[in-house]
Amino acid sequence: MLLRQISSLRPTAAPLVLLLFLSSPAPAKDSTCYGSTRNGRLENGVKLPGEGANFVSYGRLPALAGRTYVHSKVRDVIIDAYRWLETEQPGKVYKYAETGFAEGGQLKPHKTHRNGLSVDFMVPVVDAQGRSVHLPTHPLNRYGYNIELDQSGRYEGYKIDYEALGAHLAGLHKAARKQGVGIWRVIFDPALQPYLYRTRYGDYVRKNIDIPTTRSWVRHDEHYHVDFVAKCKPM
Repeated sequence: MLLRQISSLRPTAAPLVLLLFLSSPAPAKDSTCYGSTRNGRLENGVKLPGEGANFVSYGRLPALAGRTYVHSKVRDVIIDAYRWLETEQPGKVYKYAETGFAEGGQLKPHKTHRNGLSVDFMVPVVDAQGRSVHLPTHPLNRYGYNIELDQSGRYEGYKIDYEALGAHLAGLHKAARKQGVGIWRVIFDPALQPYLYRTRYGDYVRKNIDIPTTRSWVRHDEHYHVDFVAKCKPM
């Protein structure tokens, strides 16, 4: 039908319209995950945008290396949560970190991040003047992963913005429910968790999100790890 409509156009217009029709991108396919976060893979992974109104990636080089791909539903959850935060936490800025490869598989040095459902987020911080800023991530500090915060969440002139952190976790949970996926767990340093629960989002987070109180093999102080739940096929 569309081709017949194109052929009925003036001779000078038809080739141009046909070219635009043939060159338009195909609709993006939904992702398919296989296995688990520890032993899995991903098909049709999608790349997270490098930046938005209130968020940025942790680095251009890791993104170019293909380390910022996720399941399409996880991408939608992340973007929806950031959009909600624009009005819930105006003026706050956020930064995501490691996610995974487009095809999944091992993302060294992580034990998980293998099927598009694992995402690391750098902790939101404020500077000495109380302004919301990004935790510095660059090659010299292994894009933030070598940063060590003290037992209250301070590092040099930065300190964790627990209110912004609680809002982000609440936003991720709300967005996940809307997208029909879940949050399996969030890994965050047990020593810092009490500060999170003292925020106005603390009760919501405690009731709706599992944050283990046993320390992981990596401290998870400068970042928090989120594992999402979606329907995955067996390996």
